[in-house]
Amino acid sequence: MESIDLLVLRTAHDWLADGHRVLLASVAHTWGSSPRPVGSMMALRSDGRVVGSVSGGCIEDDLIHRYTTAYGGQAFVDGPPERVRYGVSADEAHRFGLPCGGTLELILEFNPARAALCQLLTLLDDGQLVCRRLALADGSVSLTPCASPAPFDCDSHYLRNTLGPGYRMLLIGAGALAEYLATMALFNGFRVTVCDPRPEHSASWAVPGVETLQGMPDDVVRAFRVDARTCIIAVSHDPKLDDLALLEALQGPAFYIGAIGSRRNSQLRRERLIEHFGQTERSLERLHGPIGIYIGSKTPAEIAVSVMAEVLAAKNAVTLPGAVSVLQAKAQHESAA
Repeated sequence: MESIDLLVLRTAHDWLADGHRVLLASVAHTWGSSPRPVGSMMALRSDGRVVGSVSGGCIEDDLIHRYTTAYGGQAFVDGPPERVRYGVSADEAHRFGLPCGGTLELILEFNPARAALCQLLTLLDDGQLVCRRLALADGSVSLTPCASPAPFDCDSHYLRNTLGPGYRMLLIGAGALAEYLATMALFNGFRVTVCDPRPEHSASWAVPGVETLQGMPDDVVRAFRVDARTCIIAVSHDPKLDDLALLEALQGPAFYIGAIGSRRNSQLRRERLIEHFGQTERSLERLHGPIGIYIGSKTPAEIAVSVMAEVLAAKNAVTLPGAVSVLQAKAQHESAA
């Protein structure tokens, strides 16, 4: 499963390629509470098919009624983008399922240029970060590769949205925990790769949709083209494999780097990396370990939930309180016992 943005763009492109008329809707502004953040997208086909979302469902239903033939209406025609607003009054907010006081503004693109979508998807599939700028006067689109993401922006002239590349997860070790983590990452829109040079482990991998690699972890990390939307998690329990991957990962821009292990093993790992591999306390600040948030997890499935929650917090730039860290929470439980 790929990220919802890529899915919307790819589906819109494919529908256009098949000769369908397509409306691309983007959340441009929100006031008060809103079910979906700015930049959220949906594609609507002229016969009423939808992918993606801009609300909890009611606004999608209204767009289907207004702009498609699904209920006997007329399909939309070509023209410049339109700006529409929902939830201005309390009655509208209630009608469209918006929270009390919520207001949502959308930009509607009618039959976006397929060539520009194709170019955008090619750049994203190549791992590039791209700013898509839509001219609201005529619907023309320009694409600019960029080094770092910029906030979504929409003014009276342009809509600017930084897209891609998709989020990726590289797992070192093909055990049971990796299988649960991979499954959760897939349905959260990550592309997942697992690396394990041990044939007895990699041969039993059973999660579809995951790329498997059998090279040495440091070589795999080096060749992975790690970017700011990559997370690397060592779960092999073998220091010869985990340490190699971590040392290489710490040289790159991954948004999350972590390794499985108890508090004692995590501390021993840090001491080992400092003593034998030239690391420092400062260079290891980005290394998560013990990984996950404290939920009292014991089984591989529960540990995977804990780790995935921490990864998503890092992805969404959420600073977690120290009380939920495994290290601090367990220490507090022991002192209270």
